[in-house]
Amino acid sequence: MGIYEELIARGLIAQVTDEKEIREMVNNGKATFYIGFDPTADSLHVGHFMALCLMKRLQMAGNKPVVLIGGGTAYIGDPSGRTDMRSMMTAETIQHNCDCFKKQMERFIEFGEDKAIMVNNADWLLGLNYIDMLREVGAHFSVNNMLRARCYEQRMEKGLSFLEFNYMIMQSYDFYHLFNEYGCNMQFGGDDQWSNMLGGTELIRKKLGKDAHAMTITLLLNSEGKKMGKTVGGAVWLDPDKTSPYDFYQYWRNVGDADVLKCIRMLTFLPLEQIDEMDSWEGSQLNTAKEILAFELTKLVHGEEEANKAQETARAVFAGAGSHENMPTVTLGADDFVDGKIGLLSVMVKGGMASSNGEARRLVTQGGVSVDDQKATNPSQSFTPDDFKNGIIVKKGKKVIIKFVVE
Repeated sequence: MGIYEELIARGLIAQVTDEKEIREMVNNGKATFYIGFDPTADSLHVGHFMALCLMKRLQMAGNKPVVLIGGGTAYIGDPSGRTDMRSMMTAETIQHNCDCFKKQMERFIEFGEDKAIMVNNADWLLGLNYIDMLREVGAHFSVNNMLRARCYEQRMEKGLSFLEFNYMIMQSYDFYHLFNEYGCNMQFGGDDQWSNMLGGTELIRKKLGKDAHAMTITLLLNSEGKKMGKTVGGAVWLDPDKTSPYDFYQYWRNVGDADVLKCIRMLTFLPLEQIDEMDSWEGSQLNTAKEILAFELTKLVHGEEEANKAQETARAVFAGAGSHENMPTVTLGADDFVDGKIGLLSVMVKGGMASSNGEARRLVTQGGVSVDDQKATNPSQSFTPDDFKNGIIVKKGKKVIIKFVVE
């Protein structure tokens, strides 16, 4: 089985252009391909993680990844999948986010001479002359066709700024530039990017002739990541300071029964033969599958040692054992106490278990919170610094468990 066939078997490929040629190039390690990452935050999240796993698979098969950091397109903002305009970021914020991305990506992709390369589209987009861009690139795009693209169509009723309308042209130009400068002949992206990707392929062919080899593959990959990637407490980040290895493990440990095998197939590097044997699993066996999924993905992102710690802690908590050594911990300071006390609701907000006191109150009154394994029934419950002598463990549902201590 070639890598292309494996991607299909893992449920990753949704649609392609020039399938016969793409199959031959990918299976024979002839693809120089890119995936773009707009630095809209200072950490990668689960959706990015899926894309990185794909790049790793293709690199292992001999293909060359081009990691494109969208330091330039971040100035515009991708309208795909959004109901409103993104907040405008400063140049300093964009650069900081780019630096954070690069550091995290190096855990997955092997960079170096004749290996993967990382480029930033700010290097060519920010220096473009507006009039030249309109003449050289804009002339090849039909506004009628652009308005029919799903990424724009879904925004027309609520309003689409001219700034965002340019995103497709900028992304298309990226592919054209990478094709010319790095021999990049293929692009990958989620199904919400299909129109933008086709724009790049068409631009290359219109500028360089129909025989120019530039192909696209659209995956279930990124769109699935956007459907996942959320917990009760917020986004699932790859930065351990934002989402601890334990919380990352717990997120995957608690996926739905209907999704666990799909996630194992799409995201882990376990052999397909082994995964196929799990297809008949049901009942308690699905809990075993969830542990396998959580361990494998935590190991990929945070290393085997952290994966082992997270698994041991999760099992201890589930079994009711008292070992919470590796549990996520939040430290409270003297300023968090008012008149020598801090309320349960404030503790939950401090730990990111709720966004406000009102939300925390609803969680308590609905019976979804426990303190040291005792269900919390009083939203007005409060604690003194002495109560935190051995730490207080607060649980929200089954997924979010945090130990609170006082410095």
